[in-house]
Amino acid sequence: MAMGPATSEGGRPRTIRIGHSPDPDDAFMFYGLASGRVPTPGYAVAQVLEDIESLNRLALDGAIEVTAVSIHAYAYLADRYALLSCGASMGDGYGPIVVARAPVAVEDLKAMTIAVPGRLTSATLALRLALGEVRTEVVAFDRIPGAVARGEQQAGLLIHEGQLTFGQSGLHRILDLGEWWQRRTGLPLPLGGNAVRRDLGERAIAEIGRFLKESIAFGLAHRQEAITYAMDFGRGLQRPLTDRFVGMYVNDFTLDYGPRGKRAVEAFLAAGHEAGIIPHAVAVEFEA
Repeated sequence: MAMGPATSEGGRPRTIRIGHSPDPDDAFMFYGLASGRVPTPGYAVAQVLEDIESLNRLALDGAIEVTAVSIHAYAYLADRYALLSCGASMGDGYGPIVVARAPVAVEDLKAMTIAVPGRLTSATLALRLALGEVRTEVVAFDRIPGAVARGEQQAGLLIHEGQLTFGQSGLHRILDLGEWWQRRTGLPLPLGGNAVRRDLGERAIAEIGRFLKESIAFGLAHRQEAITYAMDFGRGLQRPLTDRFVGMYVNDFTLDYGPRGKRAVEAFLAAGHEAGIIPHAVAVEFEA
């Protein structure tokens, strides 16, 4: 869906593709842009809606100018992309959860195959940090709850609204990775951020960062209409749960990482490197 002006003073606007997941929290963040209520002078912005693992892969190819990415995936993007200071998704004491059909012990998960939503997702990195070299199988994120409930998968790692709705499938929460990470570090679990391609140049990066932040602030200031928009992305999620889910992942960290959020990103990627999961140290750079 195109957003922004068709023309701009001095010539045609610069087209910028911005990728985000088709999920309530991302939709809420982008409501100001999608509705046209936040202007983007000089730019024609096109939304690219894909699941987070697909967006990670687009960024690995440098095929999109600005996109939501997993913090885990950013380890492999840092040479080409910087993180914008706005747009973070962090779980402060909560996060992706591991579920099973029966209330097994956390240690039992190490003998199971766990369905995960993508190799480069932050949830999968957190899972490996918590459990070690556990067996995993990639399954589309929205199919994982049903696959576990039907016994097709032994356990599943849930992101997005599945963190709130798993009980409807008769599943049991075995491990909350955001809770585990906070016990280990005292920090929020950094899941996603907005990455901007460095070759856009400093001016464009600053301008794009500004109108993305304005879109997030617009949603927070017009919460009820933004929630109404976000409900279209919740796969049947009713308003109270949509509001709750958005509140989990669109918050002060989303407007700006701040010192604690930046420490969380650095600590998470450093832990991945120290565990041998990420093969190199990652220098994190925040823009705008």
